[in-house]
Amino acid sequence: MKLRHTLVSLLILSAGSVAPLGAQPRPAAIFTDNMVLQQRSTSAIWGEAAPGRKITVTPSWDPRHPQETRTDESGRWRVEIATPKAGGPYSLTISDGMPVVLKNILIGEVWLCSGQSNMEMRVADRVLGYEEEIAQAGSNPEIRLLHIDNTASPTPLREASVRHGGWQVCSPETLGDFSATAYFFGKELHRCLKVPVGLIESCWGGTVAEAWTSPEALLEIPAFARKVEHLKRIPASREERQRLFEKELVRWNDSLTRIDPGYAQGEPRWAMPEYDASTWQQVSVPGFLPEPQMQDFRGFVWLRRDVEIPESWAGETLTLSLAAIDDNDCTYFNGVEVGHGEGWLTPRRYTIPGALVKGGKATIAVRVMDTGGNGGIYGERRDVALVKSETERLDLGGAWSAKVSLRLSEAPEMPVNTATDVNYPSFLYNAMIHPLIGYGIRGAIWYQGEANVDRAEQYADLLPIMIRDWRRHWGYDFPFYLVQLANFMAVQQEAEESEWAELREAQQKTLCVENTGMAVAIDIGEAADIHPKNKPEVGRRLALQALASTYGKKVVSSGPLYEGYTIEDDRIRIRFSHTEQGLTTSDAEDPTGFYIAGADRQFHKAQALIDGNTVVVFSPEVPCPVAVRYGWANNPVVNLQNGAGLPAGPFRTDCWPRSNGQAPRGE
Repeated sequence: MKLRHTLVSLLILSAGSVAPLGAQPRPAAIFTDNMVLQQRSTSAIWGEAAPGRKITVTPSWDPRHPQETRTDESGRWRVEIATPKAGGPYSLTISDGMPVVLKNILIGEVWLCSGQSNMEMRVADRVLGYEEEIAQAGSNPEIRLLHIDNTASPTPLREASVRHGGWQVCSPETLGDFSATAYFFGKELHRCLKVPVGLIESCWGGTVAEAWTSPEALLEIPAFARKVEHLKRIPASREERQRLFEKELVRWNDSLTRIDPGYAQGEPRWAMPEYDASTWQQVSVPGFLPEPQMQDFRGFVWLRRDVEIPESWAGETLTLSLAAIDDNDCTYFNGVEVGHGEGWLTPRRYTIPGALVKGGKATIAVRVMDTGGNGGIYGERRDVALVKSETERLDLGGAWSAKVSLRLSEAPEMPVNTATDVNYPSFLYNAMIHPLIGYGIRGAIWYQGEANVDRAEQYADLLPIMIRDWRRHWGYDFPFYLVQLANFMAVQQEAEESEWAELREAQQKTLCVENTGMAVAIDIGEAADIHPKNKPEVGRRLALQALASTYGKKVVSSGPLYEGYTIEDDRIRIRFSHTEQGLTTSDAEDPTGFYIAGADRQFHKAQALIDGNTVVVFSPEVPCPVAVRYGWANNPVVNLQNGAGLPAGPFRTDCWPRSNGQAPRGE
């Protein structure tokens, strides 16, 4: 199932209301009891009070040096305070004559934890060992958790929306709702460093990297220039944005009916009962459209089937249940539109008025718009039915007819509903990153990429731009550690082209950016679940990166990474970095997952032998090899690792475009 966001309503915050005269000063929502401030740093503290008031901020660790400022005409204030070495608990007093005291503050290490659903996946979401972990969470009170609410905005917000009232002490009551990857990362840091750890979770499932990047940074990529310019014209009001989208959608649909062959003079001829669909392809519903015919398809597919309506149902109002549709649909009953919907997770339930219902043959037709990845009507068979009552229903599962009508490349661009689309460029940066800028952090961890998997070439530029963007706004080059995409989908049987492999390659290229690192997860994914449960190991591998590179600990932080190759007659020798404790395999067998090709660019499964800190790759089918690939698949079978048990990252020695003739796509 593809990764796209669930269509939800956006929570748009105001820039902050001014505190009334005589009220206590109000710190921003991210400053609360139980917070952790970054040790030995300068951290900004800000908030609101009545305009023109003198604000005094006094830390209990340095009461002789309070910081003072005055609120501006909008009632805003901001100070910077120096923090000592790790310790606490402390308090922080903010006063304009009426003090507010923040209590139980710790000084330690603070990390920003961001990305999409694999970062958002909670400890309580049945990750490995979750019951025991939650039960024992009270033993880690020096780990503190701040959860930024899922919020989006077309303009930068001053105030973040936070869950649970702000910072929480790690406990059995608070841990379950927090990011599992972030927690296990922080737990390992706390175990090794023996200092308080603060974790800021700011992530949203199904989101793209450009949504987390500021507009000015996105201008470095020409493909985003038009949307960045459009940001300036997007209304602040969600209601106004919804009305604008509905008008644009009507115009778009009208334009489609003029070019989609499923229509004639604006009428849906492919939905009419008299239309002959006998030559259409047969597909199974529920189920995604079949491979390989629909591989890499993006566009419009019509699905239809006939059903025999009992005479006793004539004139009765019916419910048409179509489970879920990936992505959008327009649905017809005997050529009359009975509903349309958006979003691949949204169940479709359409009412068929009694005036349309007659006994005998009826035709149900669905025009499906698929924007990439899988597409079609999917879900449980019991949810695909024509329903009269709880006891009277017609099963619509089974064979349907299908026909492609139009590719997206042939259609006008669909308007974006900026009232609900959280993936619009910069929307999440504006609401979930911008309000945090200035809060002192040691670094960031990032678990994202699935939602950009069809644009790997662009992602190789986009992710470094986002990293530099965040650093520029914070004012220093903090460490940034990412998780490479795990193995997923059907296990590899033969050499294959793979968008997931291309995205992993783009992630590895990010390591050229200074002060970055990557946790390889190619061995701990799950074929049937894009959200693998082994988050403790993901968090540990991220922590190893931080412990080695940020904190200078002598730990092995990475598995073998491809460094280069040489051709030796009928063999290719691969060199690796990070071969600490020697190259080995997880199963004590020869290395697997290697494929080799000659000048014809046809890859064959290869034999491989470990020779010191190199691997020699060969195949009798390729006497003159020129290229090697390792782990180059959605879900490869691989076993190479170093002596510390950390897996080798997937790689290729070539830079050939896909064998199906498609080069990696941009936006």
